[in-house]
Amino acid sequence: MSRGRLARWIHGAALALVAAYSVFPIYFITVQSLKTPQEDVFGSPFYVADPTVENYAELLAGPGTRVRGFVVLPRVPFVRWLANSAVVLGASLVVTLVAGVLAAYALGRLQPPGWLWWRRALFATYVVPHTILFIPLYQVLIALGLDDSHGALILIYSTMALPFCVWILSAYYRHLPREIEESALVEGATPATAFLRIVLPMSRNVLVAAALFTVGTVGNDFMFASIFLLDPTRQTVAAGLGVMDVSLEELVAVAGVNLAAIPVATACALFARGYVRGLTAAMVEGA
Repeated sequence: MSRGRLARWIHGAALALVAAYSVFPIYFITVQSLKTPQEDVFGSPFYVADPTVENYAELLAGPGTRVRGFVVLPRVPFVRWLANSAVVLGASLVVTLVAGVLAAYALGRLQPPGWLWWRRALFATYVVPHTILFIPLYQVLIALGLDDSHGALILIYSTMALPFCVWILSAYYRHLPREIEESALVEGATPATAFLRIVLPMSRNVLVAAALFTVGTVGNDFMFASIFLLDPTRQTVAAGLGVMDVSLEELVAVAGVNLAAIPVATACALFARGYVRGLTAAMVEGA
């Protein structure tokens, strides 16, 4: 076997191992969510012999109570949690992208005094641990009247995702040829029209990268959602599943995790190429 073919085999094997490592958690929670309590205790953890959707049925049955043996278990408003998560995610995306595009264009294109240090300072905010921000954040939210509301999470998530979005978008706008906008201005377009109809569509892949980063920020959070949303009807999926009694409702909670992960995983799979292209465009251009 030639050295080139051997290198390709090693490269393929390494990629296969990485893919298996990445996909295995999804496979595992899917298998667990399709088990009965009996099979969960006595069956194999790696496959399901008698699949059932009863865990999903219980999860989607709505609020109320159900009886399992001698134990009365409360049902959870999972559909409401999904709707709350969708509202928070959608609003966070809109706020982050709108604010991020405007701030990034100002820093990367207009380049006001000290713009380079502003970019660095924004990105440096990620070194601040989130745990030390709970008390000041709570005081700010109380002052704004946003306690126990979705607006609190929208504000927090947008603030968390904005520095990275501004950083990569400003790097892209910084090196985008100015002749593109100048040509549009010569043809009679206003600066706003040139930006909206030419510059913004050209930054589509970088916007995809910023959007997926925001989705990850929202989807990975448990602490802020569980601290600032106390009303069960206002909670998101992460906060709601986190307070379930996993000693009695483990399989139902796993089914909820699986359902919540499906749209996020699907979006990441659909826009993976755009995500990579966006990061590459921003990084290569001198971020």
